[in-house]
Amino acid sequence: MNNWDAKYTPYLIIAPFFLVFGIFGLYPLVYTAWVSLHDWQLIDGDQGFVGLANYVELFGDSKFWNALFNTISLFILSTVPQLLAALGLASLLDRGLRGRAFWRAGVLLPNVISVAAVALVFAQFFGRDFGIVNFLLGFVGIDPIDWRAETWASHLAVSTMVMWRWTGYNALLYLAAMQSVPKDMYESATLDGASRWRMFWSITVPSIRPTILFTVVTSTIGGLQLFAEPALFDPGFAANNSTGGSDRQFQTLVLYMYEKGFRLFDAGYAATIAWMLFLVVLVVAAINFSLTRRIAGKG
Repeated sequence: MNNWDAKYTPYLIIAPFFLVFGIFGLYPLVYTAWVSLHDWQLIDGDQGFVGLANYVELFGDSKFWNALFNTISLFILSTVPQLLAALGLASLLDRGLRGRAFWRAGVLLPNVISVAAVALVFAQFFGRDFGIVNFLLGFVGIDPIDWRAETWASHLAVSTMVMWRWTGYNALLYLAAMQSVPKDMYESATLDGASRWRMFWSITVPSIRPTILFTVVTSTIGGLQLFAEPALFDPGFAANNSTGGSDRQFQTLVLYMYEKGFRLFDAGYAATIAWMLFLVVLVVAAINFSLTRRIAGKG
């Protein structure tokens, strides 16, 4: 019995996770792949097997490539500055500030606010006629910008919304990791005459590399699956006719998938988009993981 317990008990302990993952993760993934190979209507169901026809159509779909470009653009504009700002913010919070508990709790506040409320507020900030951002730009002689009509302007507005919401969350993760870095490493570096900047890149960043890798992967997954922020930034979402701008300026892959699946009821094509999104996330996450691992390992 002791041998049986030592051999099989660990498998019994981790079995619930794999059971839940199989039901809610693996099965939907496989089923989505099966649906993508059919002419599958959301209401009428399976209309027949079409093989790779949906994928062939997708690769020739200009709207798909536009959504892919928007997704990658929004991901880069929101994730890279967000993680760099989170590192800097965590470094500041790691110092002996007065009221440290207040500041640490304050940076998490944007993350606990409803994304709908955040989108409504930022939509007012970036309003064309009476937005605060255009009002401030007027002081430096810049003409009002139609943030929803122009591609790069809309990407900047949506990315700002994402950065404001998630920078504090990642900063707290980095701060928790920084707290575990041995202080004697900093003391030795100080005696050797190292500057604070040098210690940050040579001691802090390599020491918290696992946390950096974690945030890079999770931010990649979240950044490439943007839906709520661009959807709520579009005034047409309330009327269920959102396409990510009047000319799809900020339509992401998830928004396009939503349009195909839940507005046009083409579940087969939507499943095809979902699988392509899965592959894009997988490739980009692997590239980011490899690059970040090399960068964080230097110093």
